[in-house]
Amino acid sequence: MTTPSERAARGKAARKRVPRASHGRWIPSSQRPDPIDVLERQSLDRLPDLVPLRYGRMAVSPFAFLRGAAAVMAADLGADRHTGLTVQLCGDAHLLNFGVYASPERTLLFDVNDFDETLPGPFEWDVKRLAASVTVAALQNGSAKPKAHRAALVAVESYRTAMRRLAGLGELAVWYERITADDLLPLVHGGQRPRVVRRLERARRRTSLQALAKLTETDETGNRHLVNDPPLLERATDIDRVTLGKIFSDYRSSLAEERRVLLDRYRFLDAARKVVGVGSVGTRCFVLLLEGRDDTDPLILQVKEAGRSVLEPYLAPTAYPHQGRRVVCGQRLTQAASDIFLGWMTGPEQRHFYWRQLRDMKGSAEVETMSPAALRDYARLCGRALARAHARSGDRIAIAAYLGGSDVFDRAVADFALAYAGQNADDYAALGAAIAAGMVTASPGA
Repeated sequence: MTTPSERAARGKAARKRVPRASHGRWIPSSQRPDPIDVLERQSLDRLPDLVPLRYGRMAVSPFAFLRGAAAVMAADLGADRHTGLTVQLCGDAHLLNFGVYASPERTLLFDVNDFDETLPGPFEWDVKRLAASVTVAALQNGSAKPKAHRAALVAVESYRTAMRRLAGLGELAVWYERITADDLLPLVHGGQRPRVVRRLERARRRTSLQALAKLTETDETGNRHLVNDPPLLERATDIDRVTLGKIFSDYRSSLAEERRVLLDRYRFLDAARKVVGVGSVGTRCFVLLLEGRDDTDPLILQVKEAGRSVLEPYLAPTAYPHQGRRVVCGQRLTQAASDIFLGWMTGPEQRHFYWRQLRDMKGSAEVETMSPAALRDYARLCGRALARAHARSGDRIAIAAYLGGSDVFDRAVADFALAYAGQNADDYAALGAAIAAGMVTASPGA
């Protein structure tokens, strides 16, 4: 086992391979793939009737495009040198993939909350994705370039200072580190606190019971079922419901024993196909309605397809042959606490899926309406949360030594983020041109 000083030396040695200031460059590779081609290749394995909806949602704004274009940015990051300082990457660490959710103890936590693209890889890829999303959001919200640069700088500085603090802690202290709802308020400016309090209260109300009123109805016989609202929510056919019931036992086997006991106390009522997110639109996703003690005791589970990570072409293949297990294990390793119903299974056509609760006090920020000060506060919080996530799986001492005590890395990544926001704007315009030319079909971004 290496000593802390040896681990720090490893981090400093990485500066020779990839100087910190070099992260500020963004020069598209001469072999850069066409962004529309990248998106179209992704569409080949998606549900054809939902692909236009994905493009419609991405066409809403530059930030929406960035959300859906994780594969495009992965190709860009993969074309450049990296530090080799490996962590369990979120893989898609944009601003809206952070948020609040309930721990098993019902404590409201703030953390990374999307792991569809998770894979071990160089820590800076997540940091650059986060910083780019901050800059794109700031520019979209009307900030001038210097203020957008400043917002990204705040996010990266927060990441660096949090990582350096964590490098000085013991292993258990790092593992138990978390950001609770009570920790959030001191981190935001006084004028923003009432808004944050309201959003936290709204998140606490986002449970299966709340979803019951929104997503279900009772028929003339008094039986409850999911509503039919195509294409966003489309009730499964009898064949689909039978299939989902059969694979339910495979999912059950991926849970810990005590959670199987809990799950067995619920009975299956109904299932529906559901459209989720922006980048995920077109992948196969279902929601399952289950009932516990009575009709006031619902459990709504989300069953989401897990394909290969968009990062995989540029990194070592996943250690997990099952993509659902890749997502679940990456999430459990990275989050401070994870959903008690998080599990995986193989579905029809040998497709891989993972399961979790649809709503468990989950909440995210309204980034598109944030003031410059609020966006900086949120960016700072996301940077801290990302450092905590990386410190659990990577060599925090080596990463902290690489980052150092100065702001060289911070400024470089903020420079990159501003330049990449320009690239994202060009790619967004290319999507608009492709839609106008009829090369791709987009339906309204419902």
